[in-house]
Amino acid sequence: MSEAIGIVEMFGLVAAYVAADAAAKAADVKIIAIDTNKPANAEKEEVPLITAVKMQGSVSAVEAGVEAAAQQAERVTALISKHVIARPTEDSQKMAERVSVGRDRIGHIKNNA
Repeated sequence: MSEAIGIVEMFGLVAAYVAADAAAKAADVKIIAIDTNKPANAEKEEVPLITAVKMQGSVSAVEAGVEAAAQQAERVTALISKHVIARPTEDSQKMAERVSVGRDRIGHIKNNA
């Protein structure tokens, strides 16, 4: 069985770095990805970059890490959502490891075209 996965979504890349740092300091979690999402209408509208910090560890560690990350995200910009997957499936694990950062580089993640 896989370890728990935690996801904290917020506005801005700086907030994501601050949130990831807080999570790693608050609990025994591994930051597995920082993912970005630029909404489709971002060129036409002033839409901030959405980022997600993804972490993994024991359920209690991930819960503590998610809470610490969420508090810092709210302090820096704004928290969008947070979630803990206690028993991720194999497919959930693959999705958590998938990132959009660096997609301009072909082959930056094995089997991720």
